[in-house]
Amino acid sequence: MDSHNFPNLCLMKLSAYHKARGDTLEWYDGRKHYDLVYMSRVFTDSYSKDYSGTIHADCIIRGGTGYGLHNRLPEEVEHIYPDYALYPKFEGTAYGFLSRGCPRGCGFCIVGEKEGRRTVAVADLAEFWRGEKEIKLLDANLLACPDWERLLQQLAQSGAMVDFTQGLDVRLITPEKVEMLNKVKTKMLHFAWDNPEDDLTGYFKRFSELTTVKDYRKRRVYVLTNYNSSHEQDLYRIYTLQDMGFDPYVMVYEKPTAPPVTRKLQRWVNNKWLFRAVLDFNDFDPTGWEKRKKQKARNL
Repeated sequence: MDSHNFPNLCLMKLSAYHKARGDTLEWYDGRKHYDLVYMSRVFTDSYSKDYSGTIHADCIIRGGTGYGLHNRLPEEVEHIYPDYALYPKFEGTAYGFLSRGCPRGCGFCIVGEKEGRRTVAVADLAEFWRGEKEIKLLDANLLACPDWERLLQQLAQSGAMVDFTQGLDVRLITPEKVEMLNKVKTKMLHFAWDNPEDDLTGYFKRFSELTTVKDYRKRRVYVLTNYNSSHEQDLYRIYTLQDMGFDPYVMVYEKPTAPPVTRKLQRWVNNKWLFRAVLDFNDFDPTGWEKRKKQKARNL
């Protein structure tokens, strides 16, 4: 229900399960009647609207955090190899979790309630990877897992390019953990600096000293805004991260309630060409930029 711009792991597992049973599956077509329709939704109405049309089916099953935490996949489905053919445009990329849970318990995050306040290993890499060139790892806090070394070793031995999509906890960085991360072929490292009251500068500097990943474009940091932070605190984190050689990326909590200056900040930071061309937020004029873009398009 959230769009097809990022594959839905739950649906891929359900597809693999039903195909193994000999069932016929396809994407929902409103002109047809089905025995069973699955609806998976990650986000709430703040980010994506639910389907409002009539669904013609004998049975409808809704799941995902966008619908609540009550409906979970059965174990035999949870641990099945995903049907990547469901999303052919993402061929060659594997998606999955090696661990679940996070000890942080942040108020804006649902992971603690959904997966638990303790990070535990839940799968080996072979459960969702079979030679794909790229791995998108969805773990919420891999470095908090007691089995972090074994799991990172699996990623390193795969030889695949790894995107740590959900954010590594920079507060848990140690020389031993960075040494193991350095053995992984890294497409992207994601971190987060969510709370402006937490000074994470020293942690990021320490990581920079230890890591072999020096390209700032591979060192992205989510910066949470519109959640107990002022505009000045948002700017401080963004400028500080940029100065240390990291690539900030603004995340807006409950975007419909965000003030215009926060939405403007997101446009500036997350458009990487703009962010590098306009060094000071106060110099960013989104109206003028839109006019120049339209003029350039007409000239082409």
